[in-house]
Amino acid sequence: MPVSSPVSSKQRQFDALVRSHSGDLFRYAYWLCGEEALAQDLVQETFLRAWRSLDALRDSAAAKAWLITILRRERARLYERKTPTLVDVDDVDVADGRESLTPDGEGESALVRSAMLKLEAKYREPLLMQVLGGFSCEEIARELNVSNAAVMTQLFRARQKLKAMLGGEPIEAQVYELR
Repeated sequence: MPVSSPVSSKQRQFDALVRSHSGDLFRYAYWLCGEEALAQDLVQETFLRAWRSLDALRDSAAAKAWLITILRRERARLYERKTPTLVDVDDVDVADGRESLTPDGEGESALVRSAMLKLEAKYREPLLMQVLGGFSCEEIARELNVSNAAVMTQLFRARQKLKAMLGGEPIEAQVYELR
C-alpha cells in the first residue's frame, strides 16, 4: 500500500476547500465589489493566499470563516494599492438612480442591492455575512471581534434601515430573494 505524500494530502485538502467554499466566496466578493471580474479575482487571490497558509488552518470546521477573513483582507489590500482619481464635486452630474431600474424583478434586486450598499459598513458586513455567507450570529461575532449581542443589534438595525430606505416594505422577503 503506497503512502501518500504530504503534498498530495495538502492538495486534496485544498481541492476540498475550493469545491465546498468557492460559491459562497464568490457571492460574498460580488456583493462587496459589485463587479463579476473583480469578484473572481478576489476569490482567486483568496485561494492563492489560502494555499500558501494552508498549514495554518487547524480546524477544518473554521475554514469558511478563515477564507472569508482572507477575502475581506484581500479587498482591503486592493484599495490600499489604488490611488483614487479625484474629481471636483461641482463638475459631477448626478442622475436619479431610479431611471436605470427595469420593470422586471431585476430592478427590485438592484434597488435592494443599492440600499444595502448604502448601509454603514458596521451594519452591511454582518448582514451580508448572514444572508450571503450563511454565518450564525456567533460566527459573525467571532469574525468581526464583537459580542453576539452587538451582532444581533447590528442585524436588527440593518434590516430596519433597509426597510426605511425601501419605503417600509417587508425586508425579509427581499433580502432572501437575493440569494
